[in-house]
Amino acid sequence: MLKQEIAIFAGGCFWCTEPVFSQIKGVNAVVSGYIGGHTLNPTYKTIGQGDTGHAEAIKISFDNEKISFETLLEIFFASHDPTTPNRQGNDIGSQYRSAVFCQDETQHDITVKIITDLNATHAFSAPIVTEILGPETFYDAEDYHQYYFANNPNQPYCLAVAAPKSAKIRAKYAALIK
Repeated sequence: MLKQEIAIFAGGCFWCTEPVFSQIKGVNAVVSGYIGGHTLNPTYKTIGQGDTGHAEAIKISFDNEKISFETLLEIFFASHDPTTPNRQGNDIGSQYRSAVFCQDETQHDITVKIITDLNATHAFSAPIVTEILGPETFYDAEDYHQYYFANNPNQPYCLAVAAPKSAKIRAKYAALIK
């Protein structure tokens, strides 16, 4: 029986995070959107101004009998730089921050443990600054942002940033690729 769960991660531009997780076995859907701010019904244009409080994020629907939340978190941390506040590469602003929006206490506890372990082993050259937050309203991004990379593989940003990030995860987690 399918045990559907939700994970919500913010790790920079959703054009880059969505293709990372769309290729993983057990992931049934990935929706790009906005979360964590104070503006109702945000849009790409409004969050781009940097004052809505929202982050670009993805909502992952997954079968926890095929992939665990813990494994998704490991992929999340491997796919972006969780040590830079409000920034991923050349994307700068609070909308590009690193955050996990835990859906329950179990996800919270797993997130705290993984971050603690990664910091203890100095997995990154600086401490992790990923925010650990609770469930909040997730707003789906506009239709043209959904599966943007798959629909626009030759777009320059996708070629320069999303494609290498997705390829890195395919190489590191080959056994988990669909």
